[in-house]
Amino acid sequence: MLAEQRAERILKELAWRRAVTVTDLCQATGASEATIRRDLNALAKRGKLSKVHGGAVLMNGEFHGEELDMETKRQLHTEEKDRAAQYAAGLIGDEDVVFLDAGTTVLRMAEHLRTSGALFLTNSIECACRLMERNLRTHVLGGALKAGTMALIGSETLEALRRYNFTKAFLGANGITVAQGFTTPDPEEAAVKALAADRAQSVYVLADSSKFGQVTAAVIFPIEAACIITDRLPDPRYRDFTEIREV
Repeated sequence: MLAEQRAERILKELAWRRAVTVTDLCQATGASEATIRRDLNALAKRGKLSKVHGGAVLMNGEFHGEELDMETKRQLHTEEKDRAAQYAAGLIGDEDVVFLDAGTTVLRMAEHLRTSGALFLTNSIECACRLMERNLRTHVLGGALKAGTMALIGSETLEALRRYNFTKAFLGANGITVAQGFTTPDPEEAAVKALAADRAQSVYVLADSSKFGQVTAAVIFPIEAACIITDRLPDPRYRDFTEIREV
C-alpha cells in the first residue's frame, strides 16, 4: 500500500472510530508499526489528526449527529451572523454571478443587498423570495424541496448547477475542523454545496465562531477549499490551513 493510500485509510479509520491505536492501523493497512508511526507524524504535521501515546485521535472535533431545526438556528448567534452577512454582501459587485445556499447566515446577506446588478442563483426558496423583494435578478435551481430548511436538493439540483459557472459562492456549514474540513448533517445538501463551490472562482463559507471544532456527518470539502468569514477565530492555528476573515 502506497503512503498516500495508507494516509487515506488512516483518516477513514479515525473518522469512523474517532480514536485509533497503532496496532489498529497496522491491521487495517498491513504496514509495520514503524511505518504507521511515520505516517501519523506526517499527518499530525499537516493538521489532520492529533497524536497521542500509542495512536491518534480526531483533532478538535466534537461530533453532532443531528441538525437543529431552522427556527432554533435563526435564534443563535444573531449579531455574529449579521456581521458576517453584511461583510459578505459587500464583496458582491455588479458583474458577479453569485451562488447563495440555504444557510441561516447566508440568508441574512439579502438584507444587506440594497441594489446590485449581479445575477443571483440559489437553491433556497426563502433566499429567492428575499432577493426578489429587493428586485434583484434571481434564478432558482430545481430539485426536491427539503422540509425544514426549504432547500432544493437531489439529482435535479445538481444537474441544474452544472449548467452554471459562478464568480462567487457563499455557503453555510455546521462544522469546521482541520481534519474533517467543512461538514453538514445532510449528505444531499453537502453535495449541492460541494458542486456549487467547484463551479465558483471564489468560495466563501459564512460561519460564526461556534462552528469551529464541530463535526457533522457529511463532508462538504477540505478546509483549504474556501475562505472563512467569521466573527471570531477561536484557534489561530486555523490560519495555517486557509484564509480567515474576522469581522
